[in-house]
Amino acid sequence: MIVKNIGEYRFIGEEFQDLILYFSTAKGGLNFNKNTSKGLENINKLKEWFGAEEVGYLNQIHSNIIVDYHGEVQDGDGIITNKKSVAIGVFTADCVPIIIFDKKRQVIAAVHSGWKGTYNFILSDIIKNMMDKYFVQSKDIVVYIGPHINKCCYKVGEELIRDFKNVKIYGENVVCGDKLDLTLCIKKQCLNYNIPEENIKILNSCTFCDEENEWFSYRKHRTSNRMFSFIMLKK
Repeated sequence: MIVKNIGEYRFIGEEFQDLILYFSTAKGGLNFNKNTSKGLENINKLKEWFGAEEVGYLNQIHSNIIVDYHGEVQDGDGIITNKKSVAIGVFTADCVPIIIFDKKRQVIAAVHSGWKGTYNFILSDIIKNMMDKYFVQSKDIVVYIGPHINKCCYKVGEELIRDFKNVKIYGENVVCGDKLDLTLCIKKQCLNYNIPEENIKILNSCTFCDEENEWFSYRKHRTSNRMFSFIMLKK
């Protein structure tokens, strides 16, 4: 992963010949809450900062609704496109941002996966959608699991622990006492779709306790500020 500094702001990501992907941080107070004027201003600045012609995002509702980007803001938690120079992404502040791409087919996607989305297999749904509609093959899919609240800090209730343990592909090892491992749940969804393990990239950074980097954490700060994780195909 590389670090890109823009003034006082910091992004962490990757740049390839045909695409870029970045996870924003909280450094400099960089807020992407689309319900604020500053958040909208920063979303629009992505065009200047990264050369995007459009920025696509969603009204996130903790669902497993997946949409193809057509220019408008829709309800959902997964977004897909094969359009170039369009940065598509998701907002998070503890939930899991997931970036997906297939360079061979030139298809990209972004997913917001909190515990509800993870329990309801939104990542599996978007992988299937990419395969069915864009003819992507599992061996060509690359998945980046971004910064989120990790198992070290993610305490949940007994009912949720029981529910996740009872999911066949998850099982006992996705929980440890009263803590839930969303990273492992998401990795298991990838492996269940035969995505090669070397194509699953995990940013091992906890938004709650990582003191080396700066992240927004709803659980820790009760903040309305949001980070934005996005991907864009280059022209």
